[in-house]
Amino acid sequence: MAEADRGKTVGIVGVGVMGGGMARNLLKKGWPVVAFDVSTAALDDIVAHGAAPAGSAREVADRAATLICMVETTDQAEMVIVGEDGFLPAIRQGDRVLSTATIDPNAVKRWREMMVAKGADLLDAPVSGGAERADKGELSSIVGGEAGALEDVRPVLEAYSSQVFHMGEVGQGLAMKHCNNMMIQTTTAALAEAFVMGKKAGLDPQKMYDVMRVSTGASTALEMRAPRFISGDFKPGGTIDITFKDQSLQTEFAKSLGVPMFMANVSLQIYQMARAAGLNKLDGASVITLYEKMAGVEVGPRDKG
Repeated sequence: MAEADRGKTVGIVGVGVMGGGMARNLLKKGWPVVAFDVSTAALDDIVAHGAAPAGSAREVADRAATLICMVETTDQAEMVIVGEDGFLPAIRQGDRVLSTATIDPNAVKRWREMMVAKGADLLDAPVSGGAERADKGELSSIVGGEAGALEDVRPVLEAYSSQVFHMGEVGQGLAMKHCNNMMIQTTTAALAEAFVMGKKAGLDPQKMYDVMRVSTGASTALEMRAPRFISGDFKPGGTIDITFKDQSLQTEFAKSLGVPMFMANVSLQIYQMARAAGLNKLDGASVITLYEKMAGVEVGPRDKG
């Protein structure tokens, strides 16, 4: 690939539920995209939308100057970004890496030092909004890193984001993302308790939702979770496994800062219970079924299969 073409190309590793939506919107906005995913199905899907396939993260970095890592865990991101078959061995001066997954803020700081040593830069740019907004190109990108590097990649971010927030130095984007995730994940557990209590007391769950959304119980969490509680649709937007991973990161990060975290540690155990009950790959809203079984009620129709 000519160097001029490489400079205009965006590389992405991880084109599943979130990364796939991001990549499709990059393609819609006219960006050449080269992609890799360990899932053949995910890679085939994005290639069908116009992306060029790669055989590894290292090959992605060899063919693109702006690189996105959208995987699930810190260990996976480390392999992609600085592993021997990852971005780092193929990185060139002036390249920009966007670490968009929800991972350990302290890890991205270490990886940035390795990138800077090669004349490149790394920003943590986790996204918020879920699969639906990823498909629409309406994510929020929450960025930590140098202001100049952010401006270099802003057009890429704006291809899949309706809002871009600069929180400060590298790691601050993830710090903010953990604060935000903690709110939705702890509130989901509280909402599950409230809806099961209401159902046990004889209330109509739809009427509960109608009242809450125009009262002091209104929240984004309510709008995301209550319709799923009521309909029984637990197809994953964000799985129980990912929620548990996020909450583990939140509590570990708080521990490193010396901040007590009572609510997040309690809800972490609730999601661990959900994993033990086999709900791993269902949406986070499925946590309500734990409470339903203990209380002997069902807030909505449940698949008994």
